[in-house]
Amino acid sequence: MVLSWSAFSELEGPGESGMPDLFGGWFGIAFGVVAALMILTTLTIVILSLYRGKRMADRGQNPLTMQEDIAYQAMQSRTFAPDKPLEQRLAELDDLHARGVISDEEHRSARAEALRGR
Repeated sequence: MVLSWSAFSELEGPGESGMPDLFGGWFGIAFGVVAALMILTTLTIVILSLYRGKRMADRGQNPLTMQEDIAYQAMQSRTFAPDKPLEQRLAELDDLHARGVISDEEHRSARAEALRGR
């Protein structure tokens, strides 16, 4: 027995296709809005990433290694350098005073600050 589509049309009634219309009504509108928002969000992220990368490249920076470059510069700065021992700081001040780089008053005030821990 061969069944054809027209055999099932009697069960559905006149004018019905048998497939529910999933994208009709509110669901179709909501689906379209969500899909449009996802596409716009993705497009915005891509455009901003390209824009920022181009700006960094124009400044001579590599956008792919920026975090490593910043970390390297921070580690080379004096901010993360270990503090010198008090004896070394006082010896440097005495050396500067002996060479005449700083005056007696500057030497006294610098030694006082070093001894106070500043």
